[in-house]
Amino acid sequence: MSVKLLSAALVALAFSVNTTNAQTTVKQKAKNEHHRIKQGVKSGELTKAEAKNVRNDQQEIREEVKEAKADGTVTTAERKEIKQDQRQASRKIYRKKHNNRDRN
Repeated sequence: MSVKLLSAALVALAFSVNTTNAQTTVKQKAKNEHHRIKQGVKSGELTKAEAKNVRNDQQEIREEVKEAKADGTVTTAERKEIKQDQRQASRKIYRKKHNNRDRN
């Protein structure tokens, strides 16, 4: 019986850690994207227009997160949509940085 109790406690702990990591992941991804954009501007890989475009995407994601948090809880569907938008924005940054256009 104590083995079942212990395993149930471990499962509960794993789920609580997973949700905490999910919340920090959104913030960490935003930081990473900001750094990638800043580096792309500094190196000349992103033109002014490209940088503005991807920064606008990041602003839209921040607004989406703010709206999701407005009612006090972020639902699974909202979290899934935010993560999908972050993935799309990340791919867009990559494409813009590697499209053979530069600021110089």
